[in-house]
Amino acid sequence: MVPPVPNSQLVSGRSPLVIGGVNISPGKRTKVEIPVARLPTGTTMSLPVAVVRGRYPGPCIWLSAAIHGDELNGVEIIRRVIHTIKPSFLHGTVLAVPVVNIFGLIEQSRYLPDRRDLNRSFPGSSRGSLAARLAAIFMREVVSHCTHGIDLHTAAIHRDNFPQVRANLKDPTTHHFAKAFGAPIIIHAGTRDGSLRESAAQRNIPTLLYEGGEALRFGEEAIRVGVEGIRRSLAYLDMYTLDAPPQVVIPVESYETRWIRASRGGLWHRQVTLGQRVSPKDSLGFITDSFGEKPTPVRSPADGWIIGHNQNPLIHQGDALVHIAKSE
Repeated sequence: MVPPVPNSQLVSGRSPLVIGGVNISPGKRTKVEIPVARLPTGTTMSLPVAVVRGRYPGPCIWLSAAIHGDELNGVEIIRRVIHTIKPSFLHGTVLAVPVVNIFGLIEQSRYLPDRRDLNRSFPGSSRGSLAARLAAIFMREVVSHCTHGIDLHTAAIHRDNFPQVRANLKDPTTHHFAKAFGAPIIIHAGTRDGSLRESAAQRNIPTLLYEGGEALRFGEEAIRVGVEGIRRSLAYLDMYTLDAPPQVVIPVESYETRWIRASRGGLWHRQVTLGQRVSPKDSLGFITDSFGEKPTPVRSPADGWIIGHNQNPLIHQGDALVHIAKSE
């Protein structure tokens, strides 16, 4: 049994659903282009939203990716998911936004042209910066209709992340939702000021943040876990049970993470892999000078799992090397 949705709002099979001025009827699939801004050339940039409205009433969930424009795995995850959903079998509605930060995607950049981080600009403002305006449009046209949300991310540039879900595990409804996704590890994470997840939480919308893979790369394993997790989530919400993968993984849970940082600059020789279990004093790798001399060992300070690491061997003192999710 799915716990009650906090805002108790379900999308009726007959109630109006208007996205970007387009009225979507039950049992229909459509794509809506919502104007965002004009470029200096006069070209209009739009926010593309794929809407799959089920024949039957049920929850409304958004799927979003590329809030950071260089994070591409989520774009492919949404593509694979959305093409498998048939409105005639769907209970509720799926609002899919594969590219939120269209400006960053074109520039292969995490940021918007004004160098703002879109995921620190929510809930936004219709009179604010470009980031604030885009955030406000997303909240008005997408989030305001939804009962649940899944936001897809990868690691930042030069880093790689183990497939993981971050959510407020202290909220029972969100905790159940996170476990249903079925990622190998779920991590309790408080919300950050200006984040999409924070703005959704203020509306009592259970929201998951999925992380997996690298920026500017397609990672097949991270994509596979994301696709299967969304399908399991739809089945959990009784929205779509066709081809839902079985729950084969009991997720590991962690309530604290820690980045291990370089005590000196040099060349980083990593000796651990994503998903690996480590214990205190286990070797994570070592740092040398350019001749491979004077190695400085780097050891784990705690029990836990490797959930992320730096991909760049050239490091400075204080650089993040390995991210560990601590075990309870």
